Amino acid sequence: MKKLIGIASLLLLVVVIASLLSRDPETGTHTFLTAYNIENLLQRIGMFGVLSIAAMFVIVTGGIDLSIGAVVCVVGCVLPWLTRDLGWSPYLALPAALLLAGCIGLWHGLLVTWLGLQSFVVTLCGLLIYRGLMRWFTHDQTMGFGSSGDGLRYLATGRIQVTATFGLPVAALLLLVVAILAAVFMNRTVWGRQLFALGRNEEAARFSGVPTRRLSLLAYVLCSLLAGLGGALFVLDVNSAQASSFGNFYELYAIAGAVLGGVALRGGEGTVIGVVLGAALMQVLSNAINLVADSTQLEFAVVGAVILFGAAADEGVRKLLSRRRAS
Repeated sequence: MKKLIGIASLLLLVVVIASLLSRDPETGTHTFLTAYNIENLLQRIGMFGVLSIAAMFVIVTGGIDLSIGAVVCVVGCVLPWLTRDLGWSPYLALPAALLLAGCIGLWHGLLVTWLGLQSFVVTLCGLLIYRGLMRWFTHDQTMGFGSSGDGLRYLATGRIQVTATFGLPVAALLLLVVAILAAVFMNRTVWGRQLFALGRNEEAARFSGVPTRRLSLLAYVLCSLLAGLGGALFVLDVNSAQASSFGNFYELYAIAGAVLGGVALRGGEGTVIGVVLGAALMQVLSNAINLVADSTQLEFAVVGAVILFGAAADEGVRKLLSRRRAS
């Protein structure tokens, strides 16, 4: 609870500072607080929040998934191909693309659990392989929906009008649904509690009868499924994707949001609410940089600093707990 209060307080502080610094001296308006900016910010929080929840499932087990951005790229290229080039219904193409993403996660899980490879190596290779395959498959050409994706675009670009000037993005509501389902799974089911046990001590969990291999498989499948959902939202938002750049570094945003939200890189600790707050904080920071500094050049520096801060804090907590146990 203390972590959540700390993250929420930090988020509120950044929002206040961004609001004050984004004031236009000529008109007196605060650009950060305009309905247009809040709508776009909530939309980005919705899409990147899904990716951070995806990363959480694997990090909680003590692993890491560096292929999230590449899975986003795969779905971003395959979904337009299915609807425009093959003429599939969007409502059939989306489940098919998500099934492909789930198969990628299953492949990762098998390599980690049955061959004993490190998750870092497996997903790093996956990052390179999937993006390379998509570049070959698309010949580095832009994959666009045209009008074939109109039936699905509402999921990414839709607004539910709340006032005359403000509409709540559907992507933010999708994040809320995903977060509720993830929280119920992690906190109210046996499998969720066993995932935490697996992350805390895999050997002890195995001796306690926890099916560690199957749980690891499940974690990687869920991660890739949600990464695929995020990829669908991103490509539906911009209506096209180019394999050479689509989804680049998105895994870093996902991991940074999860770590900033209190998910321990050593595994066994984290909350869905914290992850959503962490993802929101990442996007608010990015938005504030763009508005105040009028530049995106510092964005990656902020992401790197957040991951480094999270890793340092995680290591500090681990050492503190070790000293307390020893004494």
